[in-house]
Amino acid sequence: MPEARSWQVREWLSHRLSRGLHELDRARGRGLRALDRARDRIRRQWRRTPPEQRRTWQLVAVSAGTGLAVAVVAVLVAGPWDAGQRTAERARATEDGVPGGGRDDGPARPAPSAAPVLAALGGPAAPRSPDSGEDAVPPPTGAGLADTLEPLLEDSALGDERSVSVVDVTTGQQVFGSKAGTAMVPASTIKLATGAAALSALGPDHRIRTSVVAGAGENDIVLVGGGDPTLTAREVTGDDHPAALVQLADATARALKKRGAGPYRLGYDTSLYSGSKLHPIGPNENISPVVPLMADEGRKDDSDHGPAPRATDPAADAAGTFASMLRDRGVEVTGEPRSGKAAKGARTLASVRSQPLSSLVERMLTTSDNDIAEALSRQTALAAGEPASFAGGAKAVTERLRKLGLPLDGARIADGSGLDRADHVSAGLLAQVLVRAAAQDHPELRSLLTGLPVAGFTGTLRTRYADGVGRGVVRAKTGTLTGVNSLAGSVVDADGRLLVFAYLTNGTTDPNGAQHALDRMASALANCGCR
Repeated sequence: MPEARSWQVREWLSHRLSRGLHELDRARGRGLRALDRARDRIRRQWRRTPPEQRRTWQLVAVSAGTGLAVAVVAVLVAGPWDAGQRTAERARATEDGVPGGGRDDGPARPAPSAAPVLAALGGPAAPRSPDSGEDAVPPPTGAGLADTLEPLLEDSALGDERSVSVVDVTTGQQVFGSKAGTAMVPASTIKLATGAAALSALGPDHRIRTSVVAGAGENDIVLVGGGDPTLTAREVTGDDHPAALVQLADATARALKKRGAGPYRLGYDTSLYSGSKLHPIGPNENISPVVPLMADEGRKDDSDHGPAPRATDPAADAAGTFASMLRDRGVEVTGEPRSGKAAKGARTLASVRSQPLSSLVERMLTTSDNDIAEALSRQTALAAGEPASFAGGAKAVTERLRKLGLPLDGARIADGSGLDRADHVSAGLLAQVLVRAAAQDHPELRSLLTGLPVAGFTGTLRTRYADGVGRGVVRAKTGTLTGVNSLAGSVVDADGRLLVFAYLTNGTTDPNGAQHALDRMASALANCGCR
């Protein structure tokens, strides 16, 4: 084969180079066109992205860049490096007598182990370490919280008077306060105090009984109200449901058929409560007359929470419904039910019990149920040996709060629901109620936390926090009267620290503006480490 000339080699190399460059240009053109299409897709997607999500992506990008820069600086500062090991580490290992830095020579050392996150139930507590215990999550500081909350407190929508308390649950110490000890009208946030008193006095498993007992005559029976406002005349299903008149009628019919054919006269007993039946605000769609016997809270529609038309005599209505149920079950009942008092020690024919008190407290807080609140105030009074009245309930609740060691300076409890403007408590008191509910030594109060509405999802907060960072994170009891707005609950801050807060405002003129301002303050706690 003849030897290639040098010019032939140069020509061949030139041809190959030209062809290669041509192919490279074509590939580069395809790549640029693909890149342009990708950019267009990204731009279109970015334009369709909600502003809140754009800000989240921007924050993630900045955080990632910042983290990378910090990591690079940390590596450089920690150096110099030699064969994948810091020379400082090798020097220290040599001083400890481990040749070569202890990576390949000498006996193996056990790897250090982290303390367990949670100790076994019933076992000894995990040893304290820099990565466990109360210092594992840094607490917020007063200065940090002041920087965050004080500008928000200047919102004119918050009215003339404000009482604010933020407490670190781990330490139980207030980390920010503004007139935290000043007693103000709390509206429905006082239900936290009502629930705490009832749970402390009766326990979370307590149930309220509604009974049918034998009357004075052989054919007399008496329906005895025990103070359960959740007693229902509606159909119930499953195991976890309110006490039902249907089930009480079933059991009563069985007992009466064993007793005799009848006919029977039905009476009803409301003597458990004393004093006025009407709340000081008068007849109102937010609360029924406060009596120990009612069905479905005396509602005249099919609602189960919120304002509704109410019966003027819910006890008589419940007794009339019960008489109809007995007739439907073959029991002859003559005439209309009459109000009367059952004999002391009368034989019980049948009874039903409410859901546990913890469930009633949760329902009261989630939907801000005024009827349950007034019933729990009276149950607390009965447990304390006080009259089951507005005054007796107020006295019993106050004394129970004092036994819990809560700050009562300037406090006045007038009712259980917060509808009475004579109620006055401080933000500091409500915050400490929540601290007690989270404490290990007060498990009986836990439903005060589990019953709090979830921002944007449940109860009275379901329609709030539509676009706030507190959505799904803030849990709080609301309070609203004309000129009064309040919010008290719990939140986990950006560092994972559990905080409780209470915000009370009086003298507001823009209720929606005040609600938004309070929601921003709660969201601010969720969004910051505040150190």
